[in-house]
Amino acid sequence: MNNLVDLAPAIRVMGMGAVLACGPLAWLWLRSRGAAPARRLSGLTVLTLFLTFDLVLFGAFTRLTDSGLGCPDWPGCYANATPEGAQAQISAAEASMPTGPVTHGKAWIEMVHRYLATGVGVLILTLAASTWLLRRRQQLPVSPWWPTATLAWVCLQGAFGAFTVTMKLQPVIVTLHLLGGLVLLALLVRQATGYRHAHLAASPVPLARSLWLLLVATFAAVWLQVALGGWVSTNYAVLACQQFPTCQGGWWPEMDFRQGFELWRPLGMTAGGEHITFAALTAVHYTHRLAAYVVFALLGALAWRLRKAMPLHARLVGALALWQLASGLSNVVLGWPLVAALAHTGGAAALAAVLTWALCESRAEGALATRAQPLQQGARP
Repeated sequence: MNNLVDLAPAIRVMGMGAVLACGPLAWLWLRSRGAAPARRLSGLTVLTLFLTFDLVLFGAFTRLTDSGLGCPDWPGCYANATPEGAQAQISAAEASMPTGPVTHGKAWIEMVHRYLATGVGVLILTLAASTWLLRRRQQLPVSPWWPTATLAWVCLQGAFGAFTVTMKLQPVIVTLHLLGGLVLLALLVRQATGYRHAHLAASPVPLARSLWLLLVATFAAVWLQVALGGWVSTNYAVLACQQFPTCQGGWWPEMDFRQGFELWRPLGMTAGGEHITFAALTAVHYTHRLAAYVVFALLGALAWRLRKAMPLHARLVGALALWQLASGLSNVVLGWPLVAALAHTGGAAALAAVLTWALCESRAEGALATRAQPLQQGARP
């Protein structure tokens, strides 16, 4: 039996990712030929951020179409760079299990996801290398350590992508892979905000300490909710409750929290090797739903309080909160349609990015005053 992790086609897969990355790089170079190098890096950061958001959505599409094991080895497909070279193996697997995880369509979805991920990795590598190169020539508005941290993180994210396959979609690994994609978004948002501040000579918006703390609390709550949502999705627990606001005809259905939140276990099984119970799946779903009420209230309060200090962010937070409410309800009452599930994942990624942006654009008013006070005292005669 072949090893689960086959690195033989890795160079070819990376080459395909590099070819994909050449398109956005060429477009950006043509678009900003006369711009300063720092401005081009800013454009590359925003472009990489956009493509990373698309990658997160395509990753969700891969998971939701049960294509995560469309090619059961890594990084290639049955030791080939494309499913085209593995037609015999895929056909044999599909013939033995027509509705199983390996089909020609699922193999292509899985490999396209890997190509896109490699392309984004090449863009991030280009961003980090260019930043360090320009650092030697001139002062840059963004520290080169941010692109370096992003590069390190995308390598870690790639490792989790491999573990997702080799550990057969183990829920905790898949959930961490989803969260890792959003951390990548947050790192790129931080870099893009740094460039914006430098180009416009902008300063962070001072917020009342209570409002800034609300922003921090909402940020943390959204990330926790995303983790819970990922746990629901990776355990296929969305349909455990198909009513709203009740679940299974009541307000407190039968639930097994211990089994539902047992982290280190195979998909659909307990750590002891037994099949996971429906009560455990209900606990996973209902916990996410109960937390959603709290998060929605926090988002509403934040949008209301931000409306004067940061009106654009306030509108985005309010709109995305309503988007998540509508798409989440659609998943429940419509039986988890693919469009609604993708919309819900996209909304979660957008919320994480917008709240990261808001944090990068703001500071607690008291903290600013504390920093400014010694400067003012030192300036007195």
